[in-house]
Amino acid sequence: MKSKTTIRKNRDRRELIVERNVALPAQMAWEGWTEPKHITKWWGPKGWTTTVYEMDVRPGGVWRYSLQANDNSGEETYCRATYEEVDAPGKLVYIDTFADRDWNIVSNSEMYTTVLFEEKRGGTQISIVTRFATNEQLDNAEAMGMIEGYTDAYDRLEEYLETLTGGKDTMETVISKDGTQVAYTKRGTGPAIILISSAAADHKDASPLAEHLAANFTVYNYDRRGRGRSTDTLSYATACEVEDIEALIAAAEGQAYLFGSSSGAVLALDAANSLGDSVAKLFLYEPPFIINDSRKPVPSDYVEHLNALIKVEKRSEAVEYFASEALGIPEEYIGYMKADPSWNKMESLAHTLAYDGIIMGATQSGNPLPTDRWNVTIPTLIMTGENSEPLFHDAARALVELLPKAASHSLAGQDHSAVVMAPDVVAKAIADFERGGE
Repeated sequence: MKSKTTIRKNRDRRELIVERNVALPAQMAWEGWTEPKHITKWWGPKGWTTTVYEMDVRPGGVWRYSLQANDNSGEETYCRATYEEVDAPGKLVYIDTFADRDWNIVSNSEMYTTVLFEEKRGGTQISIVTRFATNEQLDNAEAMGMIEGYTDAYDRLEEYLETLTGGKDTMETVISKDGTQVAYTKRGTGPAIILISSAAADHKDASPLAEHLAANFTVYNYDRRGRGRSTDTLSYATACEVEDIEALIAAAEGQAYLFGSSSGAVLALDAANSLGDSVAKLFLYEPPFIINDSRKPVPSDYVEHLNALIKVEKRSEAVEYFASEALGIPEEYIGYMKADPSWNKMESLAHTLAYDGIIMGATQSGNPLPTDRWNVTIPTLIMTGENSEPLFHDAARALVELLPKAASHSLAGQDHSAVVMAPDVVAKAIADFERGGE
């Protein structure tokens, strides 16, 4: 179902304002508007194709594009815009003009356009404010179908981003205490289990696991805040993510199991520690604690460095820093990772990497686990892959010693990728533990 478009005209300022609230984070809406690989998929009215020849999104930069009708009429319109203000991810200002095939500007065609991306409860309000030189030009633009064109473009934007964030999944939503909209899928029957993803992952990464678990559980597979179809706030605290889980538990009638992978396992621990009896059991896959010299610790300024990279929109560099410093991947392998399509997805989630760094805190410093962070007394299964690095096995043993009702289980032939690569094996281990055996 498409969102409603709001149309306003301000004749005193010769402005046409076309607004829509979309159930997406502002960062994702911004990327959809400022990256050629995205904007060519939706910009313009229905039945038209957009070709981008240049898109230099910075003050003084130029955006050159054409709109071509798909009805074999040969009709094509050329446009040339110059950016005046770029304030990611909140505001774009540019002067848009029509042009001929040689990119010469058509006289008296200037439109001063401001696009605003404002976080709202449940999503982002996108406002296109177009100012004309005269009211006659405003009336002409309306008569020529500008309102319908923008409405079509909003529809196409929502449809396109839906394919990126949710595919064919039907997603429901809950509202967390701070107004963040948390999107999730629900499938299966049996005890409720909530799947908490790792860094640089969203609900789609755990969808195969959800399918396997659905035979024995009611599975809530959600997008953590700032990812996929879930929204976000300007400030972050681990407590906010715990509140997101609390809202999901409420949707699950007040009690659930939690499954967390990698840093998501640590978030699951924090949630169980805070939410008391509403969490009945824990299933953790390879919490990435670094508690000895089995590998180098994560730098003490890791989160600050990530945030600095994101602030200047160096998303690929942020993912590379995460891969080398948090995952411990050797530099010579990162080039191969960049060639994989999954790198683009990690870039789209790069602004959330610092969240997982905050969750991990000092537990990747090479020191023993803190003895006062988690008072968790519910049954807990800690799984590791047989072929995983020693740090994961060391972490599991240390956590078993800390938690009074924890047990460990090694998955034969698996490594840190088991949640994605062997979801049937992980699901079987969970089901076996639930039945009281391994």
